[in-house]
Amino acid sequence: DFLPLKCDACGDVFCKDHIRYDDHQCSSAYKKNVQVPVCPLCSTPIPVQKGEIPDIVVGAHIDKDCRYNPAQQKQKIFTNKCLKPGCKRKEMMKVVCEQCGGNFCIKHRHPLDHECRGSSQPISKA
Repeated sequence: DFLPLKCDACGDVFCKDHIRYDDHQCSSAYKKNVQVPVCPLCSTPIPVQKGEIPDIVVGAHIDKDCRYNPAQQKQKIFTNKCLKPGCKRKEMMKVVCEQCGGNFCIKHRHPLDHECRGSSQPISKA
């Protein structure tokens, strides 16, 4: 049975086997596409007005408004360098000595381990 169906995007008439946009390669399918495209670089949704082609709008966003920063991805996590002379370790979190206020690695966090000069005597002998 041939039941003519009118495509709501391009207005052409098709049978039930070819009414889907992909089945008849509808050139106006983008008008009915209500998905919001997302920038592949900065992952922000890009608003697209009716009648605009999403690929062109996303391309314009990448050229002008994209806030993608490739250097941001290469930021180092371990940035807190140990202040003990000769130690090159870096920690993800600050480990601050309560007596001298210096930043040290886990190995040198105790006052006796980094020859603390903050107060005259260490609090304990760890």
